[in-house]
Amino acid sequence: MLPVNPTNIGCSNKNATLIAHSVVLMGGVEMELRELKALELAARSKITFDGSAWIVPSQSGNGRYRVTIGSEPFCECDAFQLRKQPCKHVLAARLVHARDGGGTGPEIVVDEVPKKKTYKQNWPVYDRAQMTEKDRFQELLYELCRGIQEPAKNPLGRTPTPLADQVFASAFKVFSTVSLRRFGCDLRDAHAKGYLTTLMNPVTVGRYLESESLTPVLENLIVQSSLPLRTIETVFAPDSTGFSTSRFVRWYDEKYGTERSGHDWVKAHAICGVKTNIVTAVQIAGQNASDCPMFKPLVETTAKNFTVTAVTADKGYLSRENLELVDGMNGTAFVPFKTNSVAGEAGTVWERMFHFYNFKRDEFLNRYHARSNIESTFAMIKAKFRDHVRSKTDVAMKNEVLCKFLCHNIVVVHQSILELGIEGEFWKDKDGQLPTVLKFPNAV
Repeated sequence: MLPVNPTNIGCSNKNATLIAHSVVLMGGVEMELRELKALELAARSKITFDGSAWIVPSQSGNGRYRVTIGSEPFCECDAFQLRKQPCKHVLAARLVHARDGGGTGPEIVVDEVPKKKTYKQNWPVYDRAQMTEKDRFQELLYELCRGIQEPAKNPLGRTPTPLADQVFASAFKVFSTVSLRRFGCDLRDAHAKGYLTTLMNPVTVGRYLESESLTPVLENLIVQSSLPLRTIETVFAPDSTGFSTSRFVRWYDEKYGTERSGHDWVKAHAICGVKTNIVTAVQIAGQNASDCPMFKPLVETTAKNFTVTAVTADKGYLSRENLELVDGMNGTAFVPFKTNSVAGEAGTVWERMFHFYNFKRDEFLNRYHARSNIESTFAMIKAKFRDHVRSKTDVAMKNEVLCKFLCHNIVVVHQSILELGIEGEFWKDKDGQLPTVLKFPNAV
């Protein structure tokens, strides 16, 4: 959690000491109110330095004051003349001085070549993970599907294909990235190894993907497949991405007054851990669904199994409700503020983060830029399992996208087993017990 005390926002150690000393001299309640007013003044007003003094506008906007902030501070306002103590204008000038380096920009070295930040790669482990990925993927997917409880069978009619086999075949089909007809060889190999109880026709896998009852199963398996990394991930990043389809749509362009056409797409909202890129929750709510309302279900689903210390998201997720949600989990939401954002009510999470964003911008951005990992996650999924879907119906396209995220998680777990030494147990609960089955009441 971030410190609530506003004296820690945007001040250097020396300035924070001076302000803290002033609190002792003048009384804590009165001075804290003055500091909050100074923070708001520095955030909303244009404070400049003319070479000899700071020009600070009044909070009402009806005038300006010349302010000096040296060893003997001075301000033209009535409050300073009466008390001879730092007023809100002096404190605001100190904040801007600490933030902007006294009004002078950093020296630009034209001959300096910027160094690109690089990251070390454990190549022997990476090579081993890649060379064993396909075999280990089937083993891990089989272990994951073993926890699925089969729905009640209808005594009349043909015996249906086990739900575990349907999920295994659907996910393995997406992992292979080949067409249904070419997928027959992979199905025979999986059946020979004991991962499938029945040898099915590859065309039937397309019918499994069209089943609405498969959607909640896949959503739950994505959550379950992330659990081996719950002791590692504490910082998370949400975002949305689209997967193109073979279906075309037409729309009227109001701006240019013409009709346009293009590929339809499936929009997926996801949240991932920033260390391993494991996806902890996925929501698919339509191609025109806004990002901000999806923040709550994604974070709440993640918080059921992970300790959430921070969530980094872009401006599309900015809202008071989202900031308060993460704060209620004893975490911090690093969401940049928009140009028209204001401080708001004093003492709220919104106000604390607003001032933190404005006066400790470098520190904020260092934490916020972890958000780029969700973009890396999307890039990994699309590069490995394609950025489009082959299915034709809405339900099948949704299930195919969910399978892509499930396959990604299994691949991440496989590499983490080799690189981090974690256990690849999907079904252990927090007490280390191994449940027998995972129940899906919506599966029929």
